[in-house]
Amino acid sequence: MAIFIASTKSISRGKGQSAVASASYRAGVELEDKRYGKTHDYSKKHGVKSTDIILPSRLAAANAEISHSGL
Repeated sequence: MAIFIASTKSISRGKGQSAVASASYRAGVELEDKRYGKTHDYSKKHGVKSTDIILPSRLAAANAEISHSGL
């Protein structure tokens, strides 16, 4: 039997957190934060089985752009 679990967490710039750093960590990839000019590299992280991005249908073009960027 397949089980699906989804969760959400808040990320606060006011607390010094970064959505890009969080996404990089969770996906186990290298991502560039263009706002701050930082690169977050978690490509050596082990144990990532799957990564998905779920967006509203009105953002389908953004989803295609993200998919082609290697995430």
